[in-house]
Amino acid sequence: MKRTLSRTLACLALGLSAPLYAAGGGALPYHYDPELGNNASLQRGAQLFMNYCSGCHGLELLRYNRMAEDLEIPEDLLTDNLIFTGAKPGEHIKSSIERDDAAQWFGVAPPDLTLTARSKGPSWIYSYLLSFYVDDSRPMGVNNLVLPGASMPHVLAPLQGYQALDTHHGEADHGKSSGGHGASHEPAFIEVEPGSMSTREYRAAVGDLTNFLSYAAEPGKRDRQALGFKVIGYLIVLFILTWLLKREFWKDVH
Repeated sequence: MKRTLSRTLACLALGLSAPLYAAGGGALPYHYDPELGNNASLQRGAQLFMNYCSGCHGLELLRYNRMAEDLEIPEDLLTDNLIFTGAKPGEHIKSSIERDDAAQWFGVAPPDLTLTARSKGPSWIYSYLLSFYVDDSRPMGVNNLVLPGASMPHVLAPLQGYQALDTHHGEADHGKSSGGHGASHEPAFIEVEPGSMSTREYRAAVGDLTNFLSYAAEPGKRDRQALGFKVIGYLIVLFILTWLLKREFWKDVH
């Protein structure tokens, strides 16, 4: 009876909060700003993606060697530690399983994640990966606040552990700190089973993974931003030189 009541309360809490967190509606529970110039973060994110995500998801618009060049990953480290499918460095990053097999196992084929950061936003990815909670009514034993009814298992559970919705306290205070990234409507969870990382470490790891997916969605963005600063600097110097030249030409004109 007590277990049934707890599940009912959890479902009620989800029903009240899901519209707030659903994509396209209201504020997300967490906020993340990508750091595309942070190569160390991007490298860690690439490692997490290849180890925990690439079994089901691909980045089919990105090539291994383009990623390695952009993130300054030596080719021997790339082939030994980040390519698990036998693909060559010049090939696109594809998932390890066939789409038909994945659809049969999960009910729907896991999507390609190349453009997810552009279509949903980095904060959506960050919030989604932080918002898995225990739900015995789901086939995988977990549900998600950002995407209720998600068929994806909690693949990062070895790192985060498992958490349950805190139905007694509801949501945490507005604007509560979120490991340096801020939060808007941070939900309250109770730890059910610890993972290998602390809460701060896990949020940092999810930030690295989100950062990498933000890079993967638009690899040329870093180059454009760097070029933009150079162009602005050039125009500033050109303006100063032009102004000095104009002053020199007109100094004897009365």
